Amino acid sequence: MTMSMTESVTTTKKDWASDQEPRWCPGCGDYSILSAMQLLLPELGVERSRTVFVSGIGCSARFPYYMNTYGAHLIHGRAPAFATGLKLARPDLDVWVVSGDGDALSIGGNHLIHAMRRNVDITILMFNNEIYGLTKGQYSPTSELGKVTKSSPFGSLDTPFNPISLAIGAEATFVARTHDMDRKHMMEVFRRAHDHKGSAFVEIYQNCNVFNNGAFEQITGKEVRADNLIPLVHGQPIRFGQNGEKGVTVDRYGRLRIVDVAEVGEDALLVHDETIEDPSIAFALSRLARGPFEPTPIGIFRAVSKPDYGTMMADQIEKVRSQKGQGELAKLLRSSSTWTVD
Repeated sequence: MTMSMTESVTTTKKDWASDQEPRWCPGCGDYSILSAMQLLLPELGVERSRTVFVSGIGCSARFPYYMNTYGAHLIHGRAPAFATGLKLARPDLDVWVVSGDGDALSIGGNHLIHAMRRNVDITILMFNNEIYGLTKGQYSPTSELGKVTKSSPFGSLDTPFNPISLAIGAEATFVARTHDMDRKHMMEVFRRAHDHKGSAFVEIYQNCNVFNNGAFEQITGKEVRADNLIPLVHGQPIRFGQNGEKGVTVDRYGRLRIVDVAEVGEDALLVHDETIEDPSIAFALSRLARGPFEPTPIGIFRAVSKPDYGTMMADQIEKVRSQKGQGELAKLLRSSSTWTVD
């Protein structure tokens, strides 16, 4: 999301922190995400008075209280709907949506997909800890099949959502993934999402050390990270591993495969292009891992340019206003309903 400004504003991390003490469980990944955001915003040169954080219900929903900006704490799942209205009414604002996997993908799923398909110029950060944390450990829409929790004592029978696949399927024009163990990566992904004009969706692997501790440890742990996180770098062959010995190729059936670079050669590797309008390759990358227990792509899957909803709506209104004999929109909206009966 972009904001028109005549000049940048000089601030520090302290300027963006509210007077409220963050209250999450000790060791929660939310602290890392909050810190990354408060460090990034001064670098963006934006104004606190033109920045809004909107949240729903859940642990992540406390985020607006800890930011020294405007904010709204809403009912369960409705943050994208509120953010849509806010951005359309005030296109000059930077609007961030902060949500969790339960808030965004359960009761809020319908609002989320339509905000993305409309290409509303908002930035959506979805904290994914694969559990309901605030309500004390029930399985969520991203919990793995067979997950034993208080609400699924014999194991969940629900196939989990893949949030990246969902966002790409809904035609979000910017889709990315990061994790709470890498502040630098988070900040860069948040920066790109903010600068994108249109709907930006960022999934953040976030550890809940009380109810789902270590959910992403198999891929984000320091000792295994190089072998299990597949960095997506625009214009570069997709490869990973301690020495870049692994890579991703496309077979003759269009399926993505993880291979040994020494066996196939670097020229056989898929070169990542986040700007391809056709979402097929981005979707295939989102399905490369069956879950966060095997090599998983991280970074920006898709970043394409399309007209955003607010701009199209403003153009439509202006066109109606300029057409002779159409009258004024304000009068039309405030007029009474009429019917013609034959």
